[in-house]
Amino acid sequence: QVHLAESGGGSVQAGGSLRLSCVATGYTNSRYCMAWFRQGPGNEREGVATIDSDGTKTYTDSVKGRFTVSQDSTQSTLFLQMDSLKSEDSGMYYCAAGGSWCLYGMKYWGKGTPVTISG
Repeated sequence: QVHLAESGGGSVQAGGSLRLSCVATGYTNSRYCMAWFRQGPGNEREGVATIDSDGTKTYTDSVKGRFTVSQDSTQSTLFLQMDSLKSEDSGMYYCAAGGSWCLYGMKYWGKGTPVTISG
C-alpha cells in the first residue's frame, strides 16, 4: 500500500518562502513520477509541479521562477521550495504519485498540507 505524507505547510506573509515535503512509502517500483497539486478556495485542483521518473521537471506557468521541485537521492521524498509567495498561492497542497510518467495521471494522493499567504 502506497502512502504519501505531506508536511511543511503554514502561514507566511507575501514575499516569504515555504518548503513542502512529501514522504512516499510502500512503492514497489524503484522509479516513478511525483507531483504537487494545489486547490485554492473556490478553485479547482491544479497541477503545480511534476517530476518524472527520469528527473524531468515541469511547472505551471504561474509558479515558474518562484517554485522549485526536487527529490532526495532515494527518490522517496519530494520537495517543493516556494519563494516569493503570493496571496494567490494559498490553498491546500497535495502530493501525488503515479507510474513512470506523470502525463498518464496520478495513482496515489496524500491528504494535503495547507498554505496560507497573507498581505
